[in-house]
Amino acid sequence: MTALSVNLNKVATIRNTRALGIPSVLRAASICLQAGANGITVHPRPDERHIRPADVHELSELIKDMPGVEFNIEGNPFHNLMDFVRRDKPNQVTFVPDDHSQITSDHGWRFPSDYDRLKPLIQESKDLGVRVSLFMDAEPDQMHYVRELGAERVELYTEPYASAYGTPMQSTVLEQFRAAAQCAADAGLMINAGHDLNLNNLGSLLRAIPYIEEVSIGHALIGDALELGYTAAVSAYLSCIKQAKLGALK
Repeated sequence: MTALSVNLNKVATIRNTRALGIPSVLRAASICLQAGANGITVHPRPDERHIRPADVHELSELIKDMPGVEFNIEGNPFHNLMDFVRRDKPNQVTFVPDDHSQITSDHGWRFPSDYDRLKPLIQESKDLGVRVSLFMDAEPDQMHYVRELGAERVELYTEPYASAYGTPMQSTVLEQFRAAAQCAADAGLMINAGHDLNLNNLGSLLRAIPYIEEVSIGHALIGDALELGYTAAVSAYLSCIKQAKLGALK
């Protein structure tokens, strides 16, 4: 089954609007994991607009005592990310080429231009026992660079697919993602996916690329949780994943 990692950035965004400490990021993580989520993702930015350093450490302490649950920290390794990797040693780190002014991540790494500066940080992370995933656009010719760098996974940036979903471009864009995923798999990489995935578009992606190892979902899932509750929202996404897998096997 494709693993579901719940991104908790939006929970922290709401909390940060007041000084009361609610809603609790740690409590949200606990409920989502009890509901069956396979992992937790956070993206600590330098401006602390949502996830704060204390959140990362508290989540790390929570998850390290939960066998089979994965903690994924994502962000730009040339900003503050490596401090968390060195201190908290998550199961996975996802390198994302965002900058300080971006509202959200909007593109992947570009090779060969980013190759030399990423290589030592990938090696350092692996030496710490942390699996490395690179946030990548769905471009097949870029995948062999990821393998050469020593990263174990790619996370496909799925906003273009989400934008095309339900339009005449859906099948064309989905084929581009399928081709990129196949090139990554052929290079020996595992495939993650994330960005703007939701209950409507997730199934089609997983039926087209059934070997996606992990999806990281935050904005839509937390939005659904505001209406359904964390437990029901996580259950809905797990059901969507299961149904897509069954559909892919037919």
